[in-house]
Amino acid sequence: MKILVTGGTGYIGSHTVVALQQQGFEVVIVDNLSNSQADIAYQIEKITGQQPLLEVFDLADREKTADFFKRHSDIKGVIHFAAFKAVGESVEKPVYYYRNNLVSLMNILESMQENNVQNIVFSSSCTVYGQPDELPVSEMAPIKKAESPYGNTKQISEEILQDFIKVSNVHAIALRYFNPIGAHESALIGELPLGVPNNLVPFITQTAIGIREQLKVFGDDYPTPDGTPIRDYIHVVDLAKAHVVAVRRMIENKMKQNLEVFNLGTGKGYSVLEVIKAFEKVSGTKLNYKIVARREGDVTQVWADSSFSNDELGWKAEKGLDEMVASAWKWEQAYRSR
Repeated sequence: MKILVTGGTGYIGSHTVVALQQQGFEVVIVDNLSNSQADIAYQIEKITGQQPLLEVFDLADREKTADFFKRHSDIKGVIHFAAFKAVGESVEKPVYYYRNNLVSLMNILESMQENNVQNIVFSSSCTVYGQPDELPVSEMAPIKKAESPYGNTKQISEEILQDFIKVSNVHAIALRYFNPIGAHESALIGELPLGVPNNLVPFITQTAIGIREQLKVFGDDYPTPDGTPIRDYIHVVDLAKAHVVAVRRMIENKMKQNLEVFNLGTGKGYSVLEVIKAFEKVSGTKLNYKIVARREGDVTQVWADSSFSNDELGWKAEKGLDEMVASAWKWEQAYRSR
């Protein structure tokens, strides 16, 4: 069973490639390496004993995407991660985000239809809910106006999938996940953003190890217990396992609708300051952080109702916050000591 993982050298993609290979799948990766490195394929091989095939090109290129699918017509499914994902950057560069995130998806879907590839797992996001009216947020919650161009690309992508499956033989599962953090237990792969991190935990670990001088906490005047935003943090390995479950569900024809949507979270929210304190506890390192003004595009608080995913997929997040931040720190230390 050959699976295409787009963005497979990236953070969530690489962990999912490992999980797929460990379950016996053959994996081919397409990545333009805009926010990752080619040597991740070698790190994956160290974990699984099998190096995935990596093709480097941009999926926003229609001709190259079509050519790839013609050469790999035996693909049984696609897991589509390849997208820009930084909320703040998307506010500053909206067209950059719309072009990359939407055109790549459309090229993939057209090539899937032309080559009779019927299954796609789409990497969606809890950002489609905006600031939800009720917490925890379930799959039945209304899709609200996006808080950022990044969030809007996820909403539009889901709409593209809805329209496309009506006129094709493609089936889709959209996994709306919350905030992935942590790293593989081997410390051979983890979150490695190129340049300045946009996400909280890599900024924490890079500050702790001395690469960043200071961590900025964007706002302490939110209507939350400690004034900082609350998110549902999920271990990336738990998240990766859910993608394997989704792929199997499709291949084994267990879907109940041609498009299914699942929330992937732990069901518990933690504030930014709680994450910082958890890291300081497990690492024994005092963080240099400063409260600054709010960042445009951030919602106040969101965490998942994952009961539908737990019941329907038979999947459940298992790792707690301390384990998440400890694995991220172990990864950061291992990477910097290479």
